[in-house]
Amino acid sequence: MKPTPETALPQTTEPLARRLLRSLYINLGITIACAVIVTYVMRISDQFLPNLVFSLCIGMLAMVFIEGGRYVFWRNTTPRKVHFLAYILLAAGIAQVLGSRLAYHLLGLPTNNFALSMYMDVNGIGLIILTVSVCVGATLFFWNLSTLAELRNQAAIERARTAAVEKQALQAQLQMLQAQIEPHMLFNTLATLQSLIALDAARAQQMLDQLIHFLRASLSSSRIEQTTLAQEFSLMEAYLELMSLRMGSRLSFNLQLPAALRDTVIAPMLLQPLVENAIKHGLEPKIEGGRVEVSASRQGQLLLLDVSDTGLGLANGFADVEQQTPTGQAHNVGHIGLSNIHERLQALYGSQASLTVKPKLPHGVIAQLQLPILS
Repeated sequence: MKPTPETALPQTTEPLARRLLRSLYINLGITIACAVIVTYVMRISDQFLPNLVFSLCIGMLAMVFIEGGRYVFWRNTTPRKVHFLAYILLAAGIAQVLGSRLAYHLLGLPTNNFALSMYMDVNGIGLIILTVSVCVGATLFFWNLSTLAELRNQAAIERARTAAVEKQALQAQLQMLQAQIEPHMLFNTLATLQSLIALDAARAQQMLDQLIHFLRASLSSSRIEQTTLAQEFSLMEAYLELMSLRMGSRLSFNLQLPAALRDTVIAPMLLQPLVENAIKHGLEPKIEGGRVEVSASRQGQLLLLDVSDTGLGLANGFADVEQQTPTGQAHNVGHIGLSNIHERLQALYGSQASLTVKPKLPHGVIAQLQLPILS
């Protein structure tokens, strides 16, 4: 039967030399403590130094037997707890006898010396009990430490695995968002190009250049985890230039990015869905068109990104958009990318980020992103 996590000694990838050195330091502390107990608590002898020699000999041999047996018998396997504890009891008994004999020789005590007989005969049972108790107690203590370390390691691995899955999910969401946005824009632009080729070849060439520039920038943004406001605004400028060529005088726009915020890091593809919705739901259905403004500002440790338009407003398809609370809980959206933005904000920033969509007076919509500024 294979050992279960409850009955098996946790395996460790710690190098043998490092583990033995750590065990040596711990063993020295335990043997000194045992010498103090024998001298001042059990009062087997009032001489601390002989007691320390006996304690060191017994303790070091116990460490050698336990660590050596663990290496010899269970080098590449995981022993059951009951088997390992039985081995510890045997090792402790052998260490008690051999360690006492070794200390006897080191101290130069004669065989019939009273001190030796005091250790081996009168108080032998007490010393054996102390040795076994210390060996078993120390082993169980470090066993539990190893188990705790293993659990922490497994938790760290699980967190890393979860983070990797979330990262893949966010990347998939980003690609899905791009897939949602680009077909609508691309087909309309190609249709416009088709009509312009015969009527205005120069303008068609200009639109084609802008389309290539936008698609190249959009593809780059979809492949990275983070971008800067400068890059994001450059992408929005390429997109709006393309839309202005298609819509003509019906579309005007303005981008406001303070120099101090150009290098601010944000997640990619957060602004484009908002600009796309402003045009699709606000300006395109409006006969005279309108204006789109994209701006960035800082409020304490928050980055505010505003996308406003002078289109038809919330009554035109935005009526189902509710104001987003900072906690990210209340939202009911059904437009390109907005629900995706909510999910990405929650995954990336938690309750620190929010998206708010509200009417703009006298007409139009203001969509505002609030993001924590990443250091």
